[in-house]
Amino acid sequence: MEPPIERIKLSQTAKDQLIKLKRVTKIDQWNILCRWALCRSLAEPTPPSPVPIPADSNVEMTWQIFGGEIADMLLIALKQRCHSDGLGNDRETLATQFRLHLHRGIGYLAGDPTLKKIEDFIRKVP
Repeated sequence: MEPPIERIKLSQTAKDQLIKLKRVTKIDQWNILCRWALCRSLAEPTPPSPVPIPADSNVEMTWQIFGGEIADMLLIALKQRCHSDGLGNDRETLATQFRLHLHRGIGYLAGDPTLKKIEDFIRKVP
């Protein structure tokens, strides 16, 4: 499947939040935390606010590194969410929505005081 974005570059705020999550959860890899973050945001009933997100950190990864072996499933979930929100499935819309969901999800995870270890992530799954 064609990814919505080739390279993902995070904001400095998201990087700082991921550093906190890495320290608290002992999950060392950015991409794993980012997958959880995307799923956390996609599970929210409301769409993310359309705010500008700077790409001002040095944290960058390809779509394949981000998604790994579940990259296609994550893309399908994003497309379904865009469809449910009444948005298009063109590459630009998908890329924008991906960035918005990813950054919102990182913020939600970083702000959740109950996330202390991997097991706490699993308990969040409905």
